Amino acid sequence: MKSYRKELWFSTKQRREFVNITPQIEECLRESGVREGLLLCNAMHITASVFINDNESGLHQDFEVWLEKLAPEKPHSQYAHNGYEDNADAHLKRQVMGREVVVAITDGNLDFGPWEQIFYGEFDGKRRKRVLVKIIGE
Repeated sequence: MKSYRKELWFSTKQRREFVNITPQIEECLRESGVREGLLLCNAMHITASVFINDNESGLHQDFEVWLEKLAPEKPHSQYAHNGYEDNADAHLKRQVMGREVVVAITDGNLDFGPWEQIFYGEFDGKRRKRVLVKIIGE
């Protein structure tokens, strides 16, 4: 069985941002040489997320509006966590959007349904953060 591991690094320009990382993940799959197996991709920071959904800008705006209603950034004083930092909302948003995705690999390809893409969700950005890609299989 083959095993592959790579860290991808991201630094967003905005506090909250969604980045389509499918091309980078497909490149990792090519590098791995795995034709049949599983791919795990997870955010290595508690205020970021990796998730699968449609690559449609209106949907991404809907995520932003919905998440801000669920866990508004301001006022910072509404959160007990916000003493030293002001990112309690980012922790809550990550909890909703999830930590990782697992994707089947079939015949050397990500075995996606229609329209599925992998995204990095940043909720406390403007600094460098990493995503782990782990691939196992034959």
